[in-house]
Amino acid sequence: MTKQEALYVYCLRMGDDALILGHRLSEWCSKGPILEEDLALTNLALDMIGRAQAILSYAAELKGNNCTADDLAYRRSERNYLNHLLVEQPNGDFAHTIARQFFISVFEFYFFEELQNTKDTTLAAIAAKTLKEVKYHVLHASDWVVRLGDGTQESHERMQKAIADLWMYTGELFEMDAVEDALLHEGLAVDLASIKIQWYNHVKNVLTEATINIPDEMHMQRGGLQGVHTEHLGHILSEMQYLQRAYPDAKW
Repeated sequence: MTKQEALYVYCLRMGDDALILGHRLSEWCSKGPILEEDLALTNLALDMIGRAQAILSYAAELKGNNCTADDLAYRRSERNYLNHLLVEQPNGDFAHTIARQFFISVFEFYFFEELQNTKDTTLAAIAAKTLKEVKYHVLHASDWVVRLGDGTQESHERMQKAIADLWMYTGELFEMDAVEDALLHEGLAVDLASIKIQWYNHVKNVLTEATINIPDEMHMQRGGLQGVHTEHLGHILSEMQYLQRAYPDAKW
């Protein structure tokens, strides 16, 4: 695998995370528990879609052959998506959505903070812009974790269950393979081992404030980075790609 091919895969992983989570969050539009939160979740979705557009556009440029961001979003099959399993998990109740967002946002904060230092100027610029948005995402999710965890008995139980249910998908966030190793050697990627402790301590501090117990050690689910997904991704893509599949090359 050449450096450009590895960078292409690296961008797909970041872009797919943003695209799939953006779609998941958009499912809350008009369904939020309160109006203010309806708007907040929709804005988070817009942030994610904007990030996906930027990263997948760069990935398309790396691929060449007149590839576009739309081609990557709408013309790849499930096995060609490389997002983490966490982002494709169903919204569930509000607590599950918050737990998912909390885990990924804290990870993204430390990830993009480090990615600003990459030697790739395009990714460095995207990381700098993304970090400004992610800082709010972390505050928003952390606030809700504490409010629900240290709230009523029911809200506490729901938040505890959400954290326990999704914990098994957090290990994959720090999985590295030949793609990351090759780019790390070139000063282009983030050393995930270096941010794992920061992520864990951040998560632990918030959960402690929320009176939520950190789950015991468990088997971590993996496979998304290699294109092996849960059944949920196929349903997302069937909805997200329907128009392009039904009417290829359609123009507004």
